[in-house]
Amino acid sequence: MAIGDIFKSKKNEELSARIAELEAMLTPEILNAQDLESKIKENTETLAHIKAEIMDQQSLLSKIKQDIQAAQWQLVETNEEVLMQSFGLYTPRYSFANSTGYKEELSRIRTQQKDAIKNDKAVTGDSTGWTVNGSAQKGSKMVKDEQKIILRAFNCECDDVIEHVKFNNIEASEKRIRSSCATISKLGTTHGVSITDYYLSLKIQELYLAHEYQVEKQKEKERLKQLRAEEREQAKLEREIEEARKRIEKEQKHYTNALQAVLKQIATAKTPEEAAALAEKKAELEEQLGEIGKSLEQIDYRAANQKAGYVYIISNVGAFGEGVYKIGMTRRLDPMDRIDELGDASVPFDFDVHALIFSENAPALEAALHHAFEDRKLNMINTRREFFRVSLDEIKKVVRENYDKTVEFVDIPPAEQYRESLLMAKAKVESLA
Repeated sequence: MAIGDIFKSKKNEELSARIAELEAMLTPEILNAQDLESKIKENTETLAHIKAEIMDQQSLLSKIKQDIQAAQWQLVETNEEVLMQSFGLYTPRYSFANSTGYKEELSRIRTQQKDAIKNDKAVTGDSTGWTVNGSAQKGSKMVKDEQKIILRAFNCECDDVIEHVKFNNIEASEKRIRSSCATISKLGTTHGVSITDYYLSLKIQELYLAHEYQVEKQKEKERLKQLRAEEREQAKLEREIEEARKRIEKEQKHYTNALQAVLKQIATAKTPEEAAALAEKKAELEEQLGEIGKSLEQIDYRAANQKAGYVYIISNVGAFGEGVYKIGMTRRLDPMDRIDELGDASVPFDFDVHALIFSENAPALEAALHHAFEDRKLNMINTRREFFRVSLDEIKKVVRENYDKTVEFVDIPPAEQYRESLLMAKAKVESLA
């Protein structure tokens, strides 16, 4: 064995002995500490990996939220039932006195739109700097054509939205116009072509003006309808008065002729008994003529006094349920004619009368009742719909405060047809059971 090998072998023995010595010094506590350090290092690396994954997921979640928000902005709800349930109370943006004011403002806004197109304020985009097959002229034409296409597409979309705007989709309509503007403008991104904010604002103004214009026109239509109804009522009243006057005057003439005949007979009476009988007949005719004279005076009064009439309190339990009353007014000589007209084929049952109040100023009494129950109207928009959800005791109180305390009310409505219909329906069900 060479000296080098002997030395190397001895050295290995010494190292082995030292390793054995060191291993003997390793207690369980030291071994556990080493194992713990190893696990800590391993867990630290795992934690760092998990944190990195969390950051990646958070970044992804943020992007997803942005995509959802963008998608929600582009989504325009068109379901009619959903719109009917979700629309809010509309606050007018304009306050013109009539539809003519709205129409003129619409015309002004549309003129501004035409001017914006004419003066290159409707669409962005620079036609210079672009070439097609090396031709700057063709490049310029390409950009201008793209501007026209984008503007036409946006205008068509806006026209459709504005044409169909209603009270329950006004917010969705604005959202649709804005979404359309953003979507169409993206198509021209390459050449910097897009709808300007100025032109978009003009379209939004047109949308709201068009909506309020339609609303005002409907209001004017309702007012005209009410005016025509009042004119028809006035015409009916005048016909009634004329017919009543003719009838009473004919009756007056008949009794006057009869009285003249009796007076002639009294002058030629041959016996006291005959004279006494004729005198009694004369008194009857004079009394009748006095009543006729009073009727004529009443007719003249109704013809001359434009405010005299009847305020009626009526209900229709079968049609509207309990606690709903119509409070209206008529100047007709017989108010039941008007009430019978209200109970035509548009409602399933006739109206029941709770009170008929003659007043020399019927409009004032009606107005006092309407004002007292203004917050109880069933229809808050159309004032011609004179239905109120209120108790009869409350109506009595207002009537007696504004008229007198002698007015009689029918508390329980007969509702004859309604109640009989319920009994017939019940009997039919029982017969089938």
